[in-house]
Amino acid sequence: MPPEAWQLVHMLEDFSIPSVDVHCDTTPEVFVRDILPQARPVLLKGLVAKWPAVVQGRTSTDAIGAYLKSMDSGRLTSVLEAGSAIKGRFSYGPDMHDFNFNRRTRSISDGIDHLLGLVGHPNPPYVYIQSTPVAQYLPRFAVENVNPLLAPFVVPNIWISNQTRAQTHNDNDHNIACVIAGRRRFTVFPPDQVGNLYIGPLEHTPSGRAISLASLEEPDFEKYPRLRDAISHAQVAEMEPGDALYLPRYWWHHVQSLDRFNVLINYWWGTPANPLENPVTCFNMALLALKDLPAPERDYWRAMFNDYIFSADKASIAHIPAKHQGGLGPHTADIRNGLIRALQQILRG
Repeated sequence: MPPEAWQLVHMLEDFSIPSVDVHCDTTPEVFVRDILPQARPVLLKGLVAKWPAVVQGRTSTDAIGAYLKSMDSGRLTSVLEAGSAIKGRFSYGPDMHDFNFNRRTRSISDGIDHLLGLVGHPNPPYVYIQSTPVAQYLPRFAVENVNPLLAPFVVPNIWISNQTRAQTHNDNDHNIACVIAGRRRFTVFPPDQVGNLYIGPLEHTPSGRAISLASLEEPDFEKYPRLRDAISHAQVAEMEPGDALYLPRYWWHHVQSLDRFNVLINYWWGTPANPLENPVTCFNMALLALKDLPAPERDYWRAMFNDYIFSADKASIAHIPAKHQGGLGPHTADIRNGLIRALQQILRG
């Protein structure tokens, strides 16, 4: 077992972190009826075990490498590369001004050849092909390897690396991550653990998503004392080729690639088509409009949000006739469209 993997196993055993729920033989009906409404991570055991890609991945690293290269369109993609000193942890440099890796441009085939050439290296550098859409780069992949739970318009992305680890982060969309080759370990945290994970800048990020500044492999509890609380709420998913993990949107996750050659396919879905309905837009607007208000005004808006948005208690609007509740009441398509038109008018001045 690689040293980094042992460290995380040791840390997890120290804290007795439970495993995520496991589901076998998952059908689309079960996924929609029983799993999605719970909004909790679930390991979908063997969901894609019969994929041709998984069969090649179980055969050998050379076999899955050749399979992926056979469908490469030749387009160039972004590849992260770093020396062995980072221990697979792609993150910030010492002063957070720069990052601890270089970003190269390669074809997927070139990246695969580089990784395959490092398989036997005793102390290899780290190479990470991140989030590359297969429709443009490996156009046959989605035709030959069909996700049994999602509609065809939900397009997959591919991730290829050696023994890297992705720092704890979250996504704005729902996610199904499918292991093709190598083993993966996901350590997941509920959305409300944001305050215990020491999340870095929202704008200045290594790869587009804000990441935790605290290491799970080498936790520094003096510098990050609340990390202990986050770990007490964590769960872990140990994944083999053919397994998939459903991650609801906003769940924080730390991802460790445990073998010398790893391939993962993931699917994101759920972003509203209209950016005015996207919670990310709302959050950025709140930063702009509310964050620097005087404390009494922030208290007012906190009460407004608590009563009219976050509270499940309808008593705050019970005294208003239903036909006059407007956006405060149940949202029909007409009410939502009216709110959108009002916001659009404001944005147009």
